[in-house]
Amino acid sequence: MNDVKEVFGMILVVGAGPTGLTLAIELARRAIDVRIIDSGGRRGSRGKGLQPRTLEVFNDLGVIDDVLASGAPYPPMRVYSGDGTVAWEGHLARRHEPGPDVPYPNVWLVPQWRTEEILRSRLARLGVHVESGTELLGFTADPHGVTARLSTGEARADYMVGCDGGHSLVRRELGIAFAGETHESERMLLADVRAEGLDRAHWHAWGDGPDDMLALCPLPGTDRFQLVAALSPGAGNPRPALPTLQDLAGRRATGVRLLDAGWISLYRVNIRMAHRFRVGRVLLAGDAAHVHSPAGGQGLNTGVQDAYNLGWKLAAADRHPRLVDTYEAERLPVAAHVLGLSTAYLRRSGGARPIAQRASDTRQLDLTYLGGPLAPDDSADPGAPEGPGGAAGQDGEHAPPADGAAAPLRPGDRAPDAPVVVAGNGVRLFDVFRGPHFTLLAFGPDAARAAADIDRRYGPELRTAALDEDGQARRAYGVSGDRLVLVRPDGHIAATAPSGTPAPITRFLEAAA
Repeated sequence: MNDVKEVFGMILVVGAGPTGLTLAIELARRAIDVRIIDSGGRRGSRGKGLQPRTLEVFNDLGVIDDVLASGAPYPPMRVYSGDGTVAWEGHLARRHEPGPDVPYPNVWLVPQWRTEEILRSRLARLGVHVESGTELLGFTADPHGVTARLSTGEARADYMVGCDGGHSLVRRELGIAFAGETHESERMLLADVRAEGLDRAHWHAWGDGPDDMLALCPLPGTDRFQLVAALSPGAGNPRPALPTLQDLAGRRATGVRLLDAGWISLYRVNIRMAHRFRVGRVLLAGDAAHVHSPAGGQGLNTGVQDAYNLGWKLAAADRHPRLVDTYEAERLPVAAHVLGLSTAYLRRSGGARPIAQRASDTRQLDLTYLGGPLAPDDSADPGAPEGPGGAAGQDGEHAPPADGAAAPLRPGDRAPDAPVVVAGNGVRLFDVFRGPHFTLLAFGPDAARAAADIDRRYGPELRTAALDEDGQARRAYGVSGDRLVLVRPDGHIAATAPSGTPAPITRFLEAAA
């Protein structure tokens, strides 16, 4: 990439849900001038399930302790028959034990409003505050930036990112098609309620099928449940209010009494995706770019991953403006895959289990950018052009993995955690990764010497870790012999190389650091 250096100014983030807040934190911790605006409105528990990969992102952002303290594992689900007896009981997903490479193996239950509080607090500690009650009215973009008309005045930004939800004004103003479908006959009421007659150790559900399902899930750290009530196609347009919820619960949930309701929302199943995530200096992320059914718990998590992918690239845009081009190329295929996944889970709902059981594919740990512009996959096409880290970001000379090791990780794959010893100190790789830098892992003494030479050239953009004891890391990364592994700021493999030929590492750093 022969990038032309630009003068870097402010970045405007529109929308302060989890996607916008994650992006603002990513920019602020890199000392980028960022403003984040939000038109306001009541926020409820909404996307309450944080997937394992999202928990890893929150570890890197420095909020994982607060997130874990504010939540709990998902309780087992208890499904009742019409006479109030238990028809089925069990977990929606198989429980996994923490391992050296996956410290947060299970989905974590946190009300979305609490997740947003935690992220706002972290952003404030970085010196940036959400401009609540500030609305985007319109904007004009040119090759050098964006002029935004806000309810509080005019603002000039180098880039603007629309994180403003499924009804995104940013997307509409850009004229980007939002292809997909709205299922007018598949509607539900969502609410945060207080209820009598239920224990808080289970996620309770009633109904013989998706059209008459009612579920109440206890929200950790509160005295409330999240209520989800499906509306039958012939239900008309019920008012989203407590009496409506009480009537539905009275007819479907024997012995349950709803006392009050805070946040209430009428939801229609939408399955849509923008055909572009960027037009010039304006980008889309989260629900503004893709909206999912609630099945599988993917929407909020996919938006956080959008922001995590985009943040480090926008922060480097003054040095490498073409790096921003890779955001859409990497994230659009992932969003399309996840959209298909959540839709499949929606179609599997019903019967004795009105919410479909989830497999490991919902955890987002296996999503990869292999085959994208930063990690082209040369295995299918030996003549594929080289990316910044070389063909597939590596040299193609991987030795067979050691006994018990995973297959060698490839550029674009998630970089796993592992306990290691660095400079005589026992740490975890996620501790080494934490922060806005690239990380260069050196497996073996020759790799350590090569890494030290590279480190002298790149300074604060790069953190080098020569691993003194690395048995579990070798197994997790599928490494044999002396080897260098470069990890991107978003926790994905950038490039790998043997210690004697580190060119794939330096090429990637020249193009992106």
